[in-house]
This record gives sequence, C-alpha cells and structure tokens, in this order.
Amino acid sequence: MPAWNVDEWRRPGPTDRQRRTDLGIGVALAALAVLNLYVLRSTGYLAGESAPRVPEQILWAVATTLPLAWRRRAPEAVAVVISVFFIAGQVRGTQEQQVTSAVLFAAIYTLGAWGPGRQRARTIRLAIIAAMFAWLTISFVRSHAEITITDASGELPALWSLVFNLYLQNAVFFAFVYLMGDAAWRGVWREHRLAEQADELRAAQAVAAEQAVLQERVRIARELHDVVAHHVSVMGIQASACRRAMVKDPPRAVIALTAVEEGARTAVDELRRMLGALRATGEPHDLGEAVAGIDRLAEITERAAEAGLTVQFGVYGDPVPLPDSVSRAAYRIVQEAVTNTLKHARAGSLDVRVRYLAGELELDVADDGRGPAGGPGGMGLIGMRERITVHDGTLEHGARSGGGFRVRARLPYAAGVAA
Repeated sequence: MPAWNVDEWRRPGPTDRQRRTDLGIGVALAALAVLNLYVLRSTGYLAGESAPRVPEQILWAVATTLPLAWRRRAPEAVAVVISVFFIAGQVRGTQEQQVTSAVLFAAIYTLGAWGPGRQRARTIRLAIIAAMFAWLTISFVRSHAEITITDASGELPALWSLVFNLYLQNAVFFAFVYLMGDAAWRGVWREHRLAEQADELRAAQAVAAEQAVLQERVRIARELHDVVAHHVSVMGIQASACRRAMVKDPPRAVIALTAVEEGARTAVDELRRMLGALRATGEPHDLGEAVAGIDRLAEITERAAEAGLTVQFGVYGDPVPLPDSVSRAAYRIVQEAVTNTLKHARAGSLDVRVRYLAGELELDVADDGRGPAGGPGGMGLIGMRERITVHDGTLEHGARSGGGFRVRARLPYAAGVAA
C-alpha cells in the first residue's frame, strides 16, 4: 500500500487554525526584524557611505521574514524565496542577520516537516544549504583582507580558526534543522499509520462481531432444531399410536397420550430454559447452561422406547468427567440421530452405544430401518457435522450391510481430563 511507503505518503495540508497561526508568526517576525534593524543602526551597525538608505534596509528585512507567514501552505516556495532574499540582502550589505537567520532555519525545518514530495524536499534543502556555504565562502574570500584579529592567544592561526568556527556553527545549525524537519514529518506519518491501523482494527472488530452474531444465530437455530424436532417427532409417533389404539386398546391410548404430554412439557421446559438464558445476558456461553449433557442420554432412549422402538443402550469403558461442551455435543448428536430414526427410518429397533476410549468419546447409534435416516432435507446430519467440526472430531454415517442406518461419531477430549 502507498500509505506504508514513507516517501510516497502525502501529509495533509495545514488547517485553518494553523494558517492563521503562521500568518501571525510571519507578521510578528517581520516587525521584530524591523525593530532589531533600528536597534542595530543605533549601535553603528550597517553604517557607512556605501550602506543603502533606511527604506531599502527595511524592505530587505521584511522581504526575508514575511514569507514565513505561508510556510506550511507553500513550504518549497517559501524556503526558496527566503533563501534568495537572505543572500541578496547580504550582497547589498544591509541584511539584519539575527532574526533573518532564525527565519531561514525555520523555513528549512518547515520544508522538511511539510514538504509534499520527500525527494524534492530533500533536494531543495540540500541545495539551499549548499548555496549558504557557497555564499559564506565567497564572503570570506571578498573580505578576508579586511578582517583584523587582535589579542589572539591560541595555538592555531587566528584567521583560519575563525573560518573553521564559522563553518562548524553553520554545519551544526543546518544539520539540526534538516534532521528535525525529517523527524517531525516521520512523527506525523507514524500517527497517520496508527490512525489507519486503529480504523482497520475497528473494522475487523465489527466484522468479528457480525460473525459472532451469525455464529450465535446458527447455534441457537441448531439448539432449537434439536429440541423441537426430537420432542415433536416423539409426540407425533405417540399421537399416531394413540389414534390407532383409541378404539381397540384404550389403556394403550392413555399411555400414548401421557407420553405426548410429557414430551410437550419437556420441549416447552427446554425452550423456556434456552430463551431464559438468552434473555438474561445474551452471552453465547449462557446458552449451554440450558442444554442437557451426556448424563441424560438414557432419557432419549426411554422416549424412543415409549415411541414403540426396541431399544438397547450401553455404556462401555470407564466414564470420565467430560468438558461441558463435549458433553452437550454428545447429547445433541445422539438426540439428533434418534430423532432421524423416529422420523424417517421406519425402524423397529435401535441400538445406542457410548464408548469411552483413550482421550476420545465414541457415539454409535444404529437402527434396522428402511428409510434414509438423514431425512429429506439433511438438516440433522448438517447439525451433527457442525458439532463434530467444532470439537475436531470425526463423523461417519451411512447404510449398514445388514440393513438399517448407522451414525458413528468420535469426540476427542483432553488427555488429562480424568484426573
């Protein structure tokens, strides 16, 4: 992305407040330069027959300082204009050097901090600095014969020591403003990147929140499907049995109606618990508290037996305490497999086996039916597959060689769960 490239990024322009501040600074520095010019004239500086008249001296002072009022709007042009007027004023021998030197350094710094093109800003600044050193050399060559040094007590030649000191001072000042300008520009660039990253993070958080909501909706839909489909299927089978036995075998009809009543009450209770958990906090993990675990698998087989199936239920291996999520998933997988048998398989017998293996729970549900146990829509198998995927387990389902349908699921759990 271009925004990550420090040389290609473009700093936003100054605000209205910053422009007003620059205008005030430019006017104030121009007035200060004129005031300092009069102070210097009062000390005898800029005096002599070759010195320009006062209006020209004021003109050079204002022309060198006032452009700073537009320093952030046009940093390149301002730096060039101030540099040209600075040297031109010294050529005329009328330049006020204290305030104007500070303005020159400020212009170079601003170009480094606000220059729109980094390579061009570097080139212009280096050119200005080179021009200043060239002018310093020319000035020394023109006036070295007039330089008089008295009371020199050092070990080095006085004149060359003065020259070295002037070059050193200027090198330090120019290097300082050059590097500080770059540092200011990079600081703003880092703030810009942090703001962009914060926006990206907020966008990612919004997407994650939407995905969490979608996943929770899928989970709620899966739980509602498991609860309603199982109990309603049992109720439908019992109601059918009741209708057939109403005339021929009234006692059996009463048993069937009782089973229908219990199934309806159980379904309503589970729905109430789930909706109550959602209404209480709305947190995803609260929904699990309303879901039965592996310790209630016997209830599923009992309801299947009441629906008319011959049921065999067995637990093999040493039971271990399972994580709540694995326990609830096991319950729902078995419940869905039994529901599919009741709804679609037209089976007469059902075999449910739970095996505790080494670090793995195996669920085996088989029937002797003749229909597709997955159902026409396949929603039951989809729900089982989703639960298995969440726990990194495996799911096998299909027709048995001797007739019927089998669902076998394996859910891994932590090796040290049975302490």
